[in-house]
Amino acid sequence: MMTPELVNAAPKVLLHDHLDGGLRPETVLELAGEIGHALPRAEAPELGAWFVESADSGSLERYLETFDHTVAVMQTAEAIKRVASECVQDLAADGVVYAEVRYAPEQHLTLGLTLEQVVDAVREGFEHGMAVAERPIVARQLLTAMRHKARSMEIAELAVAYRDAGVVGFDIAGAEAGYPPTRHLDAFEYLQRENAHFTIHAGEAFGLPSIWQAIQWCGADRLGHGVRIIDDITHEGDKIELGRLAAYVRDRRIPLEMCPSSNLQTGAATSIAEHPIGLLAKLRFRVTVNTDNRLMSGTSMSRELALLAEAFDYGLADFRWFAINAMKSAFIPFDERLAIIDNVIKPWYAAN
Repeated sequence: MMTPELVNAAPKVLLHDHLDGGLRPETVLELAGEIGHALPRAEAPELGAWFVESADSGSLERYLETFDHTVAVMQTAEAIKRVASECVQDLAADGVVYAEVRYAPEQHLTLGLTLEQVVDAVREGFEHGMAVAERPIVARQLLTAMRHKARSMEIAELAVAYRDAGVVGFDIAGAEAGYPPTRHLDAFEYLQRENAHFTIHAGEAFGLPSIWQAIQWCGADRLGHGVRIIDDITHEGDKIELGRLAAYVRDRRIPLEMCPSSNLQTGAATSIAEHPIGLLAKLRFRVTVNTDNRLMSGTSMSRELALLAEAFDYGLADFRWFAINAMKSAFIPFDERLAIIDNVIKPWYAAN
């Protein structure tokens, strides 16, 4: 039986989670009260529901407003440390054993913090969270540059400067349409020269050109979402044909950081049962399961896996496959990845 307790206990690996999209509603309320920031709701349950409803509304303006509130309360070192620590504790309580959590340092400078102070605050928060979490977890940072801004090289240099201090990679995020990843080609070329890892939000709101550019022009190690790779797959009855790009992604084992619930909110799929993850997993793409924004989607890794289990009749063998896929695709060194796979993930699934 796939009980909630069993799903929660299963070791999970999370590669795509936004720090500013995973705050506890109670924390948003408390931090907002400290700085006099007005919120749309005054009680934690109602505020949490407002975040989910706004993300579900189909209105880009309301969706973006949700991040206005979370980012607003993350402008001091102490607030950032608290949010980062709680993030790690919440993930550990959900059975996550390894997590790469991303955020854009440039969005946390309103009250005078420097980019370096923001990264230091997140690191301190993560270290505290790992120390007090109820279950063992390893948490690392991904530094994100906003694709509609012009600070990607600066953020890429920051990621390299901190790669021995808890930062394992780089990312670009934001609206895909009109802001192709090739706008930031100098940053990606710099990262490649520095032997650094990076992922790119691609193939979520925009189609195959976004994925093609991310891989072939920019050299992305992983694809953030990548759900639109399904557009390069012809599926008629039992006959399935992969286009050149889809075949390349599968052949090269390029990881897809898929976020099912989030994709429903952004219109990339109409239901979990119709989400491309089902076919992509069946075709053995390097599929990983992720949360994206836990607050805005009202979700967790356990919830995402439970939804997939219900939609596609997945069991523990499938959960194990997702976890190992993600751990193989992590940006930490190979020996550290192998240790988590061999000493944490495989033993648990062998025993259950």
